Amino acid sequence: MILKRRITEAEVIAEFLKNEFYQKEYDRDREEFESIVLDPDLADEAQNSIRRALLYRRRGHMWRELPKDTIWHEAEIDAGDLKRIRVFPRAHWRKISNGSFLLSEIVKRIRESAITKSDPAFSKIQLLRYRLQRDSVNSAVLLIGVDEEQPLTILEGNHRLAAAMLVSPHLVHTGFRMLCGLSPRMYESCWYDTNIPNLWTYLKNRLTNLVDKEADVQRVLNVGSDETPQNAFSTEIVKAQKLQTK
Repeated sequence: MILKRRITEAEVIAEFLKNEFYQKEYDRDREEFESIVLDPDLADEAQNSIRRALLYRRRGHMWRELPKDTIWHEAEIDAGDLKRIRVFPRAHWRKISNGSFLLSEIVKRIRESAITKSDPAFSKIQLLRYRLQRDSVNSAVLLIGVDEEQPLTILEGNHRLAAAMLVSPHLVHTGFRMLCGLSPRMYESCWYDTNIPNLWTYLKNRLTNLVDKEADVQRVLNVGSDETPQNAFSTEIVKAQKLQTK
């Protein structure tokens, strides 16, 4: 794996949110915030704060389990790296895995029909597979690991990478933006190392954040606001919407 450049957490969150924004949790936000999600200005800290809050509405429990010292890179992977990439160890992937979460083994089991066609995961992967055969790829995948040499886990993009592998392994390392978060403490994350102590930490964090203040978009809008009834960020959204109608 080649680490091409350091990237900010704000950039990673922006890419993560793009892949999530079709979900029903964002139905009431789409009209107001779609422009800054699909076309983010990473130099605008107000926008970054909003996107973070939006992501936390759905994925705050996931993001909190990453070590604080995680450093993000845009990376380039090759065929050799595919042998050490693992899918996210949760839900239906446990049924498919048969003990191995390596992406290559998961895809092998799918090819061998170890996953039934009635399984929702099968339908999603096959739909993505057909789309990847027809359309160009333009999305980011999030990987996490300890360093460039040790195993990597797909934090976001499991279905897309499995579908791409079914089309061609070459598509996996050429068709996506690979964003890789590395930390020597990644073993402390249940998403990277699923063990009892890490799961216990995850459970405590979930209970602590049952009411997730960091996912409160309105709170973020109001912080540091000097304008009423809307803050400066909301005003900029209104201005952008007016320009779009001209």
